[in-house]
Amino acid sequence: MPMSLPMGLDPDLLRAFAYIAEEGSFTRAADRVGRTQSAVSMQIQRLESTLGQRVLLRGKGGAVSLTPHGQYLLERARELLALNDAIWNTFRAPQLHGTVRLGTPDDYALRYLPGVLKRFADTHPAVEVDVTCASSSECIERLQAGDLDLTLCSEGHEPPRWPADELWRGPLRWITSERHSPHRLDPLPLALAAGSCSWRRVAVQALNAIGRRYRVAYTSATLAGTTAPVLAGLALTVSPVTLLPEGLRVLQDESLPDLPDIGILLLKGREPRQPVTDALADHIIETFRTEMPRG
Repeated sequence: MPMSLPMGLDPDLLRAFAYIAEEGSFTRAADRVGRTQSAVSMQIQRLESTLGQRVLLRGKGGAVSLTPHGQYLLERARELLALNDAIWNTFRAPQLHGTVRLGTPDDYALRYLPGVLKRFADTHPAVEVDVTCASSSECIERLQAGDLDLTLCSEGHEPPRWPADELWRGPLRWITSERHSPHRLDPLPLALAAGSCSWRRVAVQALNAIGRRYRVAYTSATLAGTTAPVLAGLALTVSPVTLLPEGLRVLQDESLPDLPDIGILLLKGREPRQPVTDALADHIIETFRTEMPRG
């Protein structure tokens, strides 16, 4: 006898379920999918009937909560929907051709770009991405000169009144070696980016504000050059936690000042190559939104 095939899951039902879970409300989920509340309720009934399990519970005042089966389903529903949408966009989106010139600081390139470029190549295989790795200030100079179509940069380097999308915002932290304690030295040895780096500026300002003695013992234009002396236990540096390589840790020391939140920005050139620039920008923004939790 031939094997019976499992029933398929309707992406529309999964999308309605995911929106309800995210919004905590049937009404707001209905607004997102452009349906009535009763229609969305019927979708959930169909989904639960297909699965044979309750996935949502309604409480007092219209509050919605997930059952244990619903919690299991949510993450997997998001994965299925992401794959469904990627396949749909690949076959339905118009084929783009050309080259887009992207600038990025090298510390962002290693942490964020691989996923962005892989996803972009899957959906736009005919587009060439020309990547330039440089400091934030140099990337901005090249963008203003028309040599780049798009660039990432650290907040504080963007030109005045230049439109920018904030990709991420979170705290800057003092970073040290997992095995050493250079923060006990006086003056405090620092390894910081060379030039007009905004992270360097806020770190120095914070130390000056509390009168803490320090010396900039190491400077480098690259992340590798900055982190090498920190890994060796020779200095501290500053960084968002998302960029920490193995062997480094956040330093919890009340004698050091708190550092402010910093943002990662995305800027377009004044006359970028289109429509490939917008397509890559959308991919970068979506990747940060889904894969890089804020804070």
